[in-house]
Amino acid sequence: MGNRIKTRSKTTETSLDIVDVIRELEGATIAELSEHMGLSESTVHRHLVSLQEYGYVVKDEDRYHVGLRFLTLGGYAQQRVTAYPMIKEKVDQLAEKTGERAQCIVEENGRRVYLYTEVGESAVQTGAHIGRRGPLHVSAAGKAILAMLPDERVDEIVDTYGLSGGTRNSISTRAELAETLRAVRDRGYGLNKQETTEGVNAIGAPIMNNDEEVIGALSVSGPANRLKEEQLVETVSEEVLAATNEVELHIAHSV
Repeated sequence: MGNRIKTRSKTTETSLDIVDVIRELEGATIAELSEHMGLSESTVHRHLVSLQEYGYVVKDEDRYHVGLRFLTLGGYAQQRVTAYPMIKEKVDQLAEKTGERAQCIVEENGRRVYLYTEVGESAVQTGAHIGRRGPLHVSAAGKAILAMLPDERVDEIVDTYGLSGGTRNSISTRAELAETLRAVRDRGYGLNKQETTEGVNAIGAPIMNNDEEVIGALSVSGPANRLKEEQLVETVSEEVLAATNEVELHIAHSV
C-alpha cells in the first residue's frame, strides 16, 4: 500500500511539474517538454493525456498550453479571501484616483501572491498579474504583511527562502529587515524603492481582520521618476491607508 501511495505521489508531482514548465515556456510540444524535463516522450505524453482529459492543459496543433480549468479554480480561491468584493472595489478606486497600478497582495506559503490588480490611466506595464508570486521582503505590500506577522513566522519565512530576489536595492540582511519592519509598524505602511523592479516605486498598507491577523495588503506602484518617495509619503499614503481602513471597517461590520 505504501509503495502505491508513493508512486501516485510521484506521478502527481511530475504532472504538476509539466504544467509549470508549459507555463514557463508559454506553451510547449511533447519533444520540448521531454528535453526540458529529462523525461521520455512517452512518459510526457501519458501525463498530458490525463491533464488534457481534465482540462488542465489544452492542445493547439502540436503545442500544449495551460487550460482554463485553472482559471475556474483560481476564481474560487480568489473569492475565498475575506472581503474580496470590497478589496476589488478599493483596488479599482485606487487605480482610478492615482492613475497608477493598484493591487492587493496576500501571503501564501511564505510568498507574495497577486490576488487582484488594476491599472489607472497613467500606469506602466511591470509584469504584475493576478496569481504572480514572489518574495515578500522586496515589495511594499509584502513588507506591510511581514510587519504584521509574528516574529516566529517571519523567521520561518526567511529561513525557508532567504533574502534573495529583487534588485540591488533590496533588503539583504536580517538586521535590515527587522529595522524596516519596525518602521512599517510605526508608520502603518511599507515602501518599495526600486526593490522589486528597477525604476518602479510603491507603497503598501496591511489589511487586518477582527482578530488582528493580517489577511493581505493594498498597494500602489508606478515609475520612480513620477511616483517619488515624497509623493508616496505625503499623498498616496493617505489614499492607500484610507482604502485599507474602509476594508477593515467592512470586515468588522460584516460579522
